[in-house]
Parts: sequence; structure tokens; C-alpha cells
Amino acid sequence: MVLQPSERHYRDRNHRRLGPWCSPTGSPAPLSCETGCGEGSWILVCRLLVPTQVSLLSMEEDIDTRKINNSFLRDHSYATEADIISTVEFNHTGELLATGDKGGRVVIFQREQESKNQVHRRGEYNVYSTFQSHEPEFDYLKSLEIEEKINKIRWLPQQNAAYFLLSTNDKTVKLWKVSERDKRPEGYNLKDEEGRLRDPATITTLRVPVLRPMDLMVEATPRRVFANAHTYHINSISVNSDYETYMSADDLRINLWNFEITNQSFNIVDIKPTNMEELTEVITAAEFHPHHCNTFVYSSSKGTIRLCDMRASALCDRHTKFFEEPEDPSNRSFFSEIISSISDVKFSHSGRYIMTRDYLTVKVWDLNMENRPIETYQVHDYLRSKLCSLYENDCIFDKFECVWNGSDSVIMTGSYNNFFRMFDRNTKRDVTLEASRENSKPRAILKPRKVCVGGKRRKDEISVDSLDFSKKILHTAWHPSENIIAVAATNNLYIFQDKVN
Repeated sequence: MVLQPSERHYRDRNHRRLGPWCSPTGSPAPLSCETGCGEGSWILVCRLLVPTQVSLLSMEEDIDTRKINNSFLRDHSYATEADIISTVEFNHTGELLATGDKGGRVVIFQREQESKNQVHRRGEYNVYSTFQSHEPEFDYLKSLEIEEKINKIRWLPQQNAAYFLLSTNDKTVKLWKVSERDKRPEGYNLKDEEGRLRDPATITTLRVPVLRPMDLMVEATPRRVFANAHTYHINSISVNSDYETYMSADDLRINLWNFEITNQSFNIVDIKPTNMEELTEVITAAEFHPHHCNTFVYSSSKGTIRLCDMRASALCDRHTKFFEEPEDPSNRSFFSEIISSISDVKFSHSGRYIMTRDYLTVKVWDLNMENRPIETYQVHDYLRSKLCSLYENDCIFDKFECVWNGSDSVIMTGSYNNFFRMFDRNTKRDVTLEASRENSKPRAILKPRKVCVGGKRRKDEISVDSLDFSKKILHTAWHPSENIIAVAATNNLYIFQDKVN
């Protein structure tokens, strides 16, 4: 069986699918509840609907389009495939939160400023800017459709009044500038007030243009387009700590870019074999070290992580460190290779640890210990008995992401039934919470949820057979310095805040 990265899933020689298509400050308080008991310490700040073009047009007549909140929520039946959120990312200060969707749109939310009269509104976010980042394309040479879906968004540190972010679909990375304008120039010499060119013969005096106040306008302009460098689908982008370069990773290669050069990139990893029949693994995620500009990691569909040092070699096919946990032969099954595929890899803010997410677990690795992780957290171990049905409905290939909190003491990742999980590394406590429309009243306290595996079910427990696998939390984000989290569920964005904040 010849492995082709353009296929929806990768398969080995036995026709088994290998994997899916594809320094903050502050010390947040630890979690204050145990699994399945007590009250949660998280409250719902707001639930935001990613606006579509239709909803924006209908709201322009009545309200400021930047204020989209609970009053304008629509039912899920109105959500189209293009409205589904595909990535979520806070900027470095946490004042802005960007989401990308399958329709190629980027929606940026801005944090509400705190006032003396409304202190509780400090954690709320409202729509700041919406723009179309990518459009659907067609590769005529390969007869392939290129989706407009936004795979990843990464912010650059703010250097001036404007904001910059990278967004990517399967093939093209774009650098966007988001800026505000509250003044407009008037009094041009060669143009009239309507912007039309004047007859030079009528110009008899020289005027000095002046700036006049105007309503605040947020503009998003593309500054760079990095295209034509990836044969396969881009799954990761990561900004280097030197803020001059970034890397983009697809299924078989990783490229290094300079922000000022759009027509050339340097290939730093290439795992494509000479004979595609020998392909046994693909790259699933990659990230730069937060402090060392020469170091990066990438994960594979085999459940391995490679740490590379660009000082050792220009082409980093030979890794510096190799992280892999030996599999217990007694636990090996038909699904072992599939569920061991790593869907996300993240450096801790300190740079000392690496966190990886596979289908059933989250693992924390110490950079100084390669043979096994120092921590392993079971996300939804109750699904082991359901792997066969999850394989049939393709849910087993879902790519869940994971995030650290600002102090690296708590980690968060998503699950099914709109559940998301938090694990406190210090107390070893964990909690399951739900992003639900039924519990979407502002300031409502989230109650911990628990999944029942056996026949007897207690009150407030949900049976594993009742889980809705069409509702899944794949994308989450944590504020860089505060206990504020963003959870994407279909076309809804939930903002939660720790009750003690």
C-alpha cells in the first residue's frame, strides 16, 4: 500500500490508519475542586458567537457591530460548516483573543476595560475586528482543492500601536497588521474631498493637509504572503524567540522563514523517504523553544518527540534528543498506533518541560529525561471500551490540543460532549467542566461533571453511553497571566474566569 500524504488518513502496510489528516507573569490560583465533587471555581464570563456575514449585516442596523454577546446568540441549527471555530489564540498580553474558522475568517475579540462601576466586566471580550484571511483555491497542476480553513493563528509581540499576527490554511501563511484609525486626512492638493483627481489647471494655491477626527475604524491589512513552499498540508506555525523568523510544518517537512522574505524559505526538516512505500510516520505538530532561538521540537504520528538544535546542523534530520515511552506489550491492540499519535506539542513557559496530547492522555516530559514522561494524565480513559465505534465514525482521528496556564502549574485539554479537563500539577487534582449552551448564563458557576462507566449512575453523573461525540472541544486557550480561559465549541466561544479573580 503506497502512502500518499494527500489522502485523508495514513495507512500502514496492514491497511491500518496511522494518523489524522492533516515569559508570562503572575501566579494564578490552583484549582479548588476535586473530580466530581464540590463546586467548581470557574464562572462563565460570556458566550460569544463567531459572527457570520449574514449576522453582521442584520446587526448593523440596530447595534454597534463590535458588541456581539449573549443577546444575539443563535441556535446551533443555523451554524454552517464554515462557522465552526478551528483555532483559538490569546495575544501576549491577553487583551486580544483571535479565532479562526473553517470559512477562512479571523475574528478578534478585545477585552472589556475595567470601570469603577462595573468591575466584574473585566473578563468580558467583545468583537474588535473581523476579516477574511484566506479564500478557497484550486491547484490546477495537482487537481486539488485548497480549503480556506484557518489551521493556526500565532500572535507576534506588540512593538507599536498596531498588532501583528500569522494565520495559515493548508498551503499559505499570511502576516496581518491590525491597526486603529480615528483620524482622516483632509485638504489634498490633487484630489477633492470625494477622492477624485482634480484638474491641474484649477489648482492655483497650495494647501496643507490636516487630520480630522473620525469614528474609530479597525483595519486589517495583509503585510506578507508566504506561499508555494509546502507540498503537503500545513499543521503548525511557530514564531521564534528572535522575532525575526518563524517555522511552518506540514506532514513531511518543516520550513524556516524570515519575516522580511516571502519568496524563499529554508528547509530544516525533511522526513520524506525516497520510496513513499517506506513512509511509516508523519509530522503532526512543531514548536520553537520559548527562549532559545536555536531549539525546536516536533512530534510524529508514532507518538515520538524529537528535539532539534539548529546550531548542530543546517538540516535537522538528525535530532538532538528523542522522547519516546516504551509501549507495554500486554496493552497492545489494533488501535495502539492510532491512539498513540500525538496531536499537539507545547513547550512550557519556562522552557523546561514539553507537554504532548495523544488521543487518551496528556503527558509532561522533562527535557533532561527522554525515556519516559514525568507525568501522565488520563483525559477520558473510559473511552477505551469505545475505540471500535470511535474508529468507525472517525472520531478516533480527532486532533485535540492542550495548553498550559501562565505559571505552568495547570494544564487544560478538551474532550467529547463539550467537556474540557484541567489537571493541577501540584495538588494532582483534576476536574471535568462543560461548555454548554444550557449553562450559558453570565457569572454562572460551572459544576464539575463526572462520567459513569458502570451500570449504576449517581445523580449529576452522565453515562459513557450518553456522550455526544459530535460535540467536542478541540481548541482551547489560556490567558498568559490570569485565570481566564477560552473554549471553542462548534461556532461558539466560551470565556471562563476563575471565581477568585
